[in-house]
Amino acid sequence: MFNRNLIVVALIFLYGNLEVNCQMHEPDEIMPEFYAPLENWTVTQGRDIYFTCTVNNLGKYKVAWIKSDSKAILAIHTNLIAHNHRLTVTHNGHNTWKLHVFNVQKNDTGSYMCQINTQPMILQTGYLDVRIPPNILDEADIEGPGSAAMEGGTIRLRCRSTGKPEPKVHWKRKDNRHIVIRSDGAREKQESATVKGDTLELTNVHRTDMGKYLCIAKNNVPPTVSKEFNVQIHFHPMIKVTNQLVAAPTGSNVHIQCYVETSPKAMHSWAKVDGGDLMPNAKYKMSETPINEYSLQMDLTITSLEPKDFGGYLCIAKNALGKAEGTIRLQELHLPSAPTTSDVPEQEPEKYDEGVPTNSDDENFVLEGGEPTADGDDRSSNDQQRQQEQQKQPSVSTKKPPQTVHGGGSGGGNGGGGGGGVRHHDNKQRHGSVKGSGSGYPPRWLLVLTAVATVTLFRSPAVSRW
Repeated sequence: MFNRNLIVVALIFLYGNLEVNCQMHEPDEIMPEFYAPLENWTVTQGRDIYFTCTVNNLGKYKVAWIKSDSKAILAIHTNLIAHNHRLTVTHNGHNTWKLHVFNVQKNDTGSYMCQINTQPMILQTGYLDVRIPPNILDEADIEGPGSAAMEGGTIRLRCRSTGKPEPKVHWKRKDNRHIVIRSDGAREKQESATVKGDTLELTNVHRTDMGKYLCIAKNNVPPTVSKEFNVQIHFHPMIKVTNQLVAAPTGSNVHIQCYVETSPKAMHSWAKVDGGDLMPNAKYKMSETPINEYSLQMDLTITSLEPKDFGGYLCIAKNALGKAEGTIRLQELHLPSAPTTSDVPEQEPEKYDEGVPTNSDDENFVLEGGEPTADGDDRSSNDQQRQQEQQKQPSVSTKKPPQTVHGGGSGGGNGGGGGGGVRHHDNKQRHGSVKGSGSGYPPRWLLVLTAVATVTLFRSPAVSRW
């Protein structure tokens, strides 16, 4: 070893300084340069992107692609180094190289370098920002009492989501009804169309809180996602009967109904008070119509009513928490029968009591042997004169009390001799009342005046034939 060192020293002294040549760039060499900067990308997960690196005067140098955060070499020139089937490199044969990333994922986020192996090396950087749409975790990750409780209890729903940027979560009811938040022992409550936050707590729950709730997460990266939660409130069955008494005639069809509120779902049935359960058949037609999440309408139609069908009926609802019944009484309705001609009573003949005055006109009272006509031609001249004298006395009624006229010898007018007179009466006038009187008969003083007037007329010369 000593001899070797001695030889080297000797050579230095003999031949002078050793000339050491270092590799340096040629003074007239043109260095590579980038034509344009790399792009920056902000895309949604699953999209395809590419970085473009354009280099002028590349010469004998090479272009490489490198992931900055991991320092991993992805490709050199057109040769792919990374074992990633979602990456490819292309060259246009001149001065442009492209790095393609297909179906970008969250771990693709970061800086990418296009680098040239000069001394010192030159490079440029582009950034890829991958946005991730919101995603709501499975129900297995939900914490809290769950989505079912007894009426008056508490329900806590939690909706955890992921995404980039971090999603914002709010709650709403699927049927667009307001969410009710109760506090202070249910004395105070607030109603709102939406509630913000990943946790929804319902205290002092009521059956009206039952239904479907939506957890909605969004971060301005489409699509917005939602998840449905079904809230169940349990309580004892309850039955309402609007018409407790129903009447229908024999032979008709009758419809009765009950309104049931129950949760969880109950078994529903119909029965007679004094009998067993009813089964649906041609006689009994049963149906149920849902109203909302916890209530429905029970319907029973009884066809061709018979006497044995009348009585009490029960609508029954039974679930794991209890049993409820509603009672409806069905009674027979008796309809009046239509009247027939044989049932119409015959009209009794009108009777007159002698000595009782009537309101019949003088033209309805004629002597035997003569009949009244439309123009009164059958009246004798004496009768006409007597009527005129009666009209001249306004204070004396011209109405004569009914009486039967008896006479001997020959009668006046066109008739022969004979006995009593024949009266033609008017039923309406008979039942009428005299003006100023409270009853259907004239007052006694009027009867006396009428009798005096009648005697005076009979003694006058105009009726001397009597």
